[in-house]
This record gives sequence, structure tokens and C-alpha cells, in this order.
Amino acid sequence: MKYDMLAFMMLMLFFSCTEQKEPITAKFIVDKGIAVSGGEQYATSKVRFKFRDAYYESELKQGKKLLKRITMVKGVETTDVRLGDSFQRFVNDSVVPLTDSLANGYSNSVNSVHYFSRLPYGLNDPAVHKKLLGKEAIKDVTYFKLQVTFSKDNGGDDFDDVYVYWFDVKTFKPKYLAYTFQVNGGGIRFREAVNERYVNGIRFVDYNNYRPKSPLKDVVKVGQWFEADSLELLSKIEIENIQVIGND
Repeated sequence: MKYDMLAFMMLMLFFSCTEQKEPITAKFIVDKGIAVSGGEQYATSKVRFKFRDAYYESELKQGKKLLKRITMVKGVETTDVRLGDSFQRFVNDSVVPLTDSLANGYSNSVNSVHYFSRLPYGLNDPAVHKKLLGKEAIKDVTYFKLQVTFSKDNGGDDFDDVYVYWFDVKTFKPKYLAYTFQVNGGGIRFREAVNERYVNGIRFVDYNNYRPKSPLKDVVKVGQWFEADSLELLSKIEIENIQVIGND
């Protein structure tokens, strides 16, 4: 009996030592990041917050993302509504006819604010392509470094932009992000997440928004530039009056 028990224990030890852990992939990192930042709360909650002079609201409506921006100027309320790929502007509850180019510009503007407020949620969308670039240390903390690109189909007007995300290897929370952009002559931006807080289970952050002090073409190297103090603070991106309500 002693030998049988010893053999059993050795067998269990063998299997525990040879058990394969789930491989660290870009999707694994994003999945973990979403889970610790809000998980299913993103899909089941209505979110409202103030950014600059407007209020933004989001919820899931019949399987589609309903995104709003509401501004009030001299008693006139303007509400921009993006539902899936459609867009409408209302002024005091009346629909305003818009050219395609104007509607597209407003729609992208609304989507952009909501996109950054909900990160890393959205990084598993079908149009997103993720690649693990390895690890990188910034300010003595080690991060998983991911590159994100987009398909032309369903990737939006800025599908050719390139993003880089830095996820903490211990917490899986995204701390930094960088991206290229083509409009207005193009360039690179680097954002540092600050002022982390949770509201009803969803993580929100503000950002310090940086730009290179001198021309930089390779967005993958921008973390090194941040370490070398070669970026300058351009602006602060802060959201206020956050409300998260369960979606019945």
C-alpha cells in the first residue's frame, strides 16, 4: 500500500510539473485586461460622463453600441447619436439634415471619445488585429507591448493608423498607449493613464497626452522616447461626473 501511495503521489507531481499554462498571446493579454477593467459590465451598463463641454452616454441597444454626445449652448441642445454605423444629429429633438462628410466627421468624433474612455474594451472587435511585440520596461515597471492595426472593412476612416498598448505584466491593466494619425499633417501621440478609479465595477482613467519634441516616425519606439524625456506634454484628457447604471 505504501508503494502504491508513493507511486500515486509521484505521478501527480509529474503531471503538475508538466501541466501546460495558457500561452501568453495578445488576445490573452487583452482578455485579462478587459476582465480586470470591467468585463461584462461594459456590455450591461449605461455609462454617462462629462468631457470638456459635452456629456457622453453609451449603452448596448439591440446588440448595437448606442453612443451619444449632448451639448447645450445658449439654451439650444444638440444631440449627436451614433447607433452601429448610422449617425443622426438632433437640435432640440428635431433631426438636422447633414452632408455625408459632415455626418461622418461628427460620427468619428463621438466614437473617438467613447473609444478611449472604454479601453481596453473594444480591442477584441472583429476589425482589430493584435500582435504581441514582447515586453518593455517604462519607469522601472515591466509591460506587455502590443501592436494594434485595423482591417479596412469595418475599421473606420482611420483604419491605417497604428496603435501600441502597454499592459502591466502583473495586473494586466493598460497603462500607456501610443498611436499614429494621418490628418492635419499626421504625427504620433503618447498617452499615460492617470487618476484610475472604478465606478460600479468599471475602470476609468484620465490621460496625460504627449507629443514628440522632434519628428518621430516609428510609433513602436515612442516608449523609449518617453523614458528619455523626449516627449512634451500637449494636453490633459480628463472625464468627470461619471455615472454607471445597470442596464435592465
